[in-house]
Amino acid sequence: MKKLLVLMVVAALTAMTACSSTNTADNQTKNEAVTNTAANETKEANAANTTEAAKTADAGKEYSLENDGVDEALFNEALSQFPATVPQRIVTTSVPLTEMLYLLGITPVGVPTSTNPIPADFESIEKIGSPMAPDLEVVTKLEPDLLLGAESLRSTLDKTLEGMDLQKAYLRTESFEDLKLSLKVLGTYFNKKDEMNAALSKILDKENELSKLAAGKELPSVMLVIGTSDSFMVMSEKSYLGSLVKKLGADNIATSVLKVTDTYSPINMENVVAADPDVILVLASGDHGATKDKFKKEIEKNETWTKLSAYKNDKIQILDYSVFGVTSIINAETALTEIAKYFYE
Repeated sequence: MKKLLVLMVVAALTAMTACSSTNTADNQTKNEAVTNTAANETKEANAANTTEAAKTADAGKEYSLENDGVDEALFNEALSQFPATVPQRIVTTSVPLTEMLYLLGITPVGVPTSTNPIPADFESIEKIGSPMAPDLEVVTKLEPDLLLGAESLRSTLDKTLEGMDLQKAYLRTESFEDLKLSLKVLGTYFNKKDEMNAALSKILDKENELSKLAAGKELPSVMLVIGTSDSFMVMSEKSYLGSLVKKLGADNIATSVLKVTDTYSPINMENVVAADPDVILVLASGDHGATKDKFKKEIEKNETWTKLSAYKNDKIQILDYSVFGVTSIINAETALTEIAKYFYE
C-alpha cells in the first residue's frame, strides 16, 4: 500500500513538473513574442519620431554666420590640405571654385576651359583646358604655386599631374552644402572674411526665408528627371538639383521609394507609377532648349506618364538649365527661390 502511495505521489509530481515546464516554455515563447513585437513597435516608433524630429529640427533651424550649418570636421579636413604660406599664383580647374574666387576678390592666373560660364571679369584670364584634363604645358607656363580642383576629380587630376612639382588642394563642389563648405574654407584660408561673410549671408538669409515659408506646410514628393541626348534618368540627392530639393525639405522619391544609390539612374516607370510623385522637375542636359519637346515626345511614346498625379495636376516643370544645370554658388540663391515656388506656392 505504501509503495502504491509513493508511486502515485511520484507520478503526480512528475505530471506537475511536466505541466510547469510546458507552461514555462509557453510563457517564454509568449514573452519573447511580446518582447519582439514591442521591440518592433518601438523601433518603428523611434524611426517615425526620429524622422519627425529631424523634420521639425530642420524646419525650425535658423542659420547665421555663427551657425551656418557647415560640417566642422569636413571644414577642418579641407583647410588642413592648404600650404602654410598663402599662394599668390593660383590655377583652378573647377568652374564652381572659379566662381568662389571671384566672390572673394581673388584673381587666379589660370581658369578652366568650359562651356559653362565663368565670371565675366575672368574671361581674359588664361584658359588651362578642361577640368578633367588640363593642358600641362599651359599650367607649367603659368608657374602656379597652387592648383585648386574639385574633390570629385581628385584621382583623375592626380594621375594627370603626376610627376609635376605642384601644390594641390581639392574642395567639394557637388552639392549645395558643398558650396557653403568650400566657400568658407577659401574665405578663411585666404583671409577674405568680409567677402566670405557677405556671400554666405545671402545664402543663409535665403535658407531662413524658405524655412519660414515651409513651416506648417505639407511637403510634396518629387521626382527629378534629367534628359540626356537620347534618354531620361532620375536624379538622387547626390546631384546638385537633388541637394537643393533636400535643402527645401521635399521628399525625393529616387531616394525614399526607388532606393537608387547612384547620382543618375534609369527610369523604371512601373516603380514611378507606384511612387506617384506630386511634382516632377525636368532638367535639360546637352542640347539646351529642346527638353520640353523631347519630354513631350517621351510622354507620347509611353502613356504611363499620363497616369501620374503630377501629369494630371499639371505639376511637371521644365527647369532652366542655366540656373539648375551647373553647380553654382552664384546661382544657388536663385535656384532655391525658383524651386520653392513649385513646392510652397
